[in-house]
Amino acid sequence: MRLDAGASPRGTSGSLVAGDAGVGTKPAAHQRACWFPYDGRAATTAAGWEGVPMKRYLAWALLVLMLLVSQTASMAQSRRIVVFNPNVAEPVRVGLAARFGRVVKPLPLVDAVVAELPPAAEQALANIPGVVRIDPDVVVQAVQTSEVQWGVARVNAPQAWSTTTGTGVNVGVIDTGISATHPDLSVAGGVNTINGGSWNDDNGHGTHVAGIIAALRNGFGVVGVAPSANLYAIKALNNKGSGYLSDIIEGIDWAIQHGINVINMSLGTSTYVQSFQDAVARAYNAGVVQVAAAGNDGPPRGKKTSTVEYPGKFTQVICVAASDSNDQIAKWSSVGPEVDLIAPGVSILSTYLGTSYATLSGTSMAAPHVAGAAALVLSQLNSPTVDEVKSVLYNTATDLGLTVNQQGHGLVNAYAAVLATQ
Repeated sequence: MRLDAGASPRGTSGSLVAGDAGVGTKPAAHQRACWFPYDGRAATTAAGWEGVPMKRYLAWALLVLMLLVSQTASMAQSRRIVVFNPNVAEPVRVGLAARFGRVVKPLPLVDAVVAELPPAAEQALANIPGVVRIDPDVVVQAVQTSEVQWGVARVNAPQAWSTTTGTGVNVGVIDTGISATHPDLSVAGGVNTINGGSWNDDNGHGTHVAGIIAALRNGFGVVGVAPSANLYAIKALNNKGSGYLSDIIEGIDWAIQHGINVINMSLGTSTYVQSFQDAVARAYNAGVVQVAAAGNDGPPRGKKTSTVEYPGKFTQVICVAASDSNDQIAKWSSVGPEVDLIAPGVSILSTYLGTSYATLSGTSMAAPHVAGAAALVLSQLNSPTVDEVKSVLYNTATDLGLTVNQQGHGLVNAYAAVLATQ
């Protein structure tokens, strides 16, 4: 999936994609408006606002806004993530943002509100006490490259199944949803963070990813790395495979709140956004293992040392590059010092829309091989930390003789990882 905005903690700058290729925009029909009632009197004693006359404060804010009306009436509005001081209560956040633009929804995981703001109003809101910063709500898209199921065998998952098939582990797929009717998949539940509707897949990308992780071991079709893991569909991308970063963040928050053990994010952006970093960090602190595609931007050019995208660049995330059936780096796979593991990503057959199957290629397909392996490891350990799971996967990976920037610790080895937990 792909997002777009700007800087970096683990690497460079750029745009976000769902593990394979292309960027898209989100139609207005998929933008959800969430209007909340607000009572200035009730907010005067909100945490962190003791002693502040809220009516007078809001009157001042309204005066500023009125002065901006003539400048902003004809200006295009931009969707933004308005981040507040943690002590500012959510009703206050929503109320203030609503006075400067159209509130889309609150984003409590990162103490923020998503709003559509005219440029001048954005500048004024940024100067309001209690507003920490305003981040861009970049567009995200699933990266998809069609091509012609060898991957599960290559990571030695079948050998591990005599010990575990991932029973009891909850895996969340933040993507375009998962097909609710596919006979090779059993979806335990899910959420639609775009508009609160169905989490059923209307694109295909999320269903393909889900099959690699946990397609059923039922004697037909395909089988996933962890066939007994519990799949959860976190639909944050629309039928075009695109969406907003805020919908991804809300999906991460839902995963934390609903006991998800592993999150797969076959998506990425070359743009660093602090709110994204904060959300990933909170999931890490909550003990959620996060796996992400490195990206499909190929090797670095010029003076660049990395083409890895976010969230793969974040240190809390397991970043996965893609290999082919000859154990070589896929020519289009992103590489860089942030790569932690490599996994099969070329010509991967998996579940698709409805009851169908499809062969796709991309780091979007590589990441779920690692997410499935993480589920197998988690099923064998008693409340491990994220770093303990990472350590098992890294220390048991197979060295393919590639560079560190291409393979990280090596090819994920599900069987060796499970043995290491015994």
